[in-house]
Formats: sequence, C-alpha cells, structure tokens
Amino acid sequence: MKFNPKKKTSYIFLLIASFVIVSLILWNTNSFFQKFKVEERYKMEIWATAQTEFLSLPADADPGNLVLLVFQKNTSTPMILVSKDGSIKTNNIPEDLAKDTVYLAKKMAQFRNENTPLVMEDKGELLATLYYGNSEVLNKLKFYPLALMLIIFLFGAVIFFFFRTNKASEQNKLWAGMAKETAHQIGTPLTSLLGWNEHLKAENINPEITLEIEKDIGRLQKITDRFSKIGSLPKLEKLDIVAETRDAYSYLKSRSSKLVHFSFQSKADSIPVLLNSELYNWTIENLVKNGIDAMKGKGHVSIEIIPVGKNVQILVSDTGSGIPRRNFNNIFNPGVTTKKRGWGLGLSLVKRIVEEYHKGKIKVLSSTKEGTIMQISLKVAE
Repeated sequence: MKFNPKKKTSYIFLLIASFVIVSLILWNTNSFFQKFKVEERYKMEIWATAQTEFLSLPADADPGNLVLLVFQKNTSTPMILVSKDGSIKTNNIPEDLAKDTVYLAKKMAQFRNENTPLVMEDKGELLATLYYGNSEVLNKLKFYPLALMLIIFLFGAVIFFFFRTNKASEQNKLWAGMAKETAHQIGTPLTSLLGWNEHLKAENINPEITLEIEKDIGRLQKITDRFSKIGSLPKLEKLDIVAETRDAYSYLKSRSSKLVHFSFQSKADSIPVLLNSELYNWTIENLVKNGIDAMKGKGHVSIEIIPVGKNVQILVSDTGSGIPRRNFNNIFNPGVTTKKRGWGLGLSLVKRIVEEYHKGKIKVLSSTKEGTIMQISLKVAE
C-alpha cells in the first residue's frame, strides 16, 4: 500500500473548500438578517409617522386613505403603543393576552432589547412611545446561522469520520498485505526444513533431536497459519479456554530462560469459549513475551483464569518496570512501542484479535513499578 500525497491533498482541499462555502453562506445569511432588520425599522418609522399624524389630528378630522393604508398593511410585526396618558394599544398580539398588564410589561422589556423604541412627538410634545418586536419571519431567520453552525459541525464530524475510517482501512490493508506476504515467505524455507528433517531421520540421528525439530517446524506452521488469517474473518470454534491457555503457557515455559519463573492457575477446570485457537495462542504469547521483555529476561510471569458471570477473565501478570498510566490506552495503537527494537504492532494486533475477531475486551488492569497486569475478557459460550 503506497502513500498517495495527491489523494491526501485533494481531501484537504475538499475540506477547506467546503468550510469556505458554508462560511460564506453563514456570512451572507447574517448580512441578509441585518438588512431585513433595517428594512423592518424603516417600516416601523413609517407606521410611527402615520400614527403621529393621526394622533395630532382633531377628533372629527379625516385621517386620509394613506394613513389608514399604512395601519392596515402591518400584519406581522407585534407592537405595543403607550400613549402619553399611559393608555396601551396593541397590534399583532393575541387578544387574550392584550389585556394582561404583566404580560405586556414583559413584552415591552423584550421589544426594548430587540429594537430601540420609537418616540412620537408633535411640536416637541410627547404623543406616544412605540415598542415593537421582530416579525415572525425575522425571528425564524435569526436561527438560520445557528442551523448553519450545526451543519458545519456535522459536516466536519462526517469528514473527520471519513478520514479516520479511510486511514484505518489503509492500515488494515497494509497489515493484511504484510501478514500474507510474511506467511508466503515463511512457507518456502519451511517446506525445505521438512525435507531436511526427513533426511536426518534417514541418517539415524538421535530421535530426540528430530523430535524437537518437528516441534519447531510445527510451531512455524502455526505461525504461518496465524499470519495467513490476518485480513480475513477467522473461524471460531467452541474450545476450552483453560486448555488452550495452558498449551500456550507450556510452550513458552519450555523455551524461556530459567531466570523467568512461570505460574498458571484457573478457578475452573474447563470453560467453553468461541475461539480461534491459533490467534488466541498468539495473543497469549504476545502478552507473555512483552512481560518477559519488561522484566529484561528475569522475573515472574503468571497467568490466571477467572470466570465472572457470563464472562471469563484471563490475567497475564509480570514483575517488570510497569507502564505509565498516561500510556494505558496508547500502547494498543499501531507504532507505539517502548522497545529499542520494535515496530509497535504486537499489542495492536492483540487488541484486534481480542476485540474485532473474538468480540472481547483487553486493557491494562493495573501497572506499577513492581509489575503489570493485562486483562482479557471474553464471553463464555453457551
């Protein structure tokens, strides 16, 4: 899997262009809101002028068609007109609330915050004060920028998820390709070793030697099988996790330094779990080998199996130098390693085997300067 810088650049350009477009829409909507608000102000000033003329006319005078037309055309903007004598008139406010003084007082305070009241005077004499709020259309329009901000957030979340998924997909393809290629490369010398072992048998070599060679050849075949399963969905079988764990433990114990002390215990004789034997054994080996490396080849490694309700927990403990708490989650990320000679893929593959293939959980249960305990949780098969 080759890195494609042009593809990544196009993704970044698409992301930036999308944000610019949405930002321009947001700015344009806000600009339109402000212009609409100014237009509404002009309309209210015309209404206030017409009202001023009406209030300044004698009681029996005809206000004229233009003034009446101005009054009739305002059907959307809520208004409260307070005359100089304290009397109140309302427009575009529900009739059942127009007589509620408490409600009107709250509305006047709200209108004062939304728009500056218009004072109507005639020759320096106060006639009335007009309080008006935003029209229904303007109230709806002011929420559009918030809606667009939500769209920007959701769009960004989708883009982030897309990039993250795409990156994970590329990593998976890379791992699968490397694993299958490794399995293929091991296959050729493995076939040759089988032939050489048969030749040694024919030469009457000490049977103990050829028997040990056969064990290691069998181990190489298992490793080849493990790598070949990466990138494809493995077959799970109902197996005894106690026996499978003990087998992996015994193999490692027989091939480790005498300076490493092993212990194994289980709170149950047999626990059925849906497992892929090869991948599960690989998981145990990785955890045990990491523990041995942390102890620098000298210390105590223990495995404990504990049934807990419908789950079973496998605890792998070591007496190494421990893991800083800040790295409890990071150690499962690809490329993260504390070893001088390591690619940081071991625990990443372990996490994938446990959580993706076996639908279980793995975590650092505890870690101090005296040692670390890794915990695997799997469901018990019914």
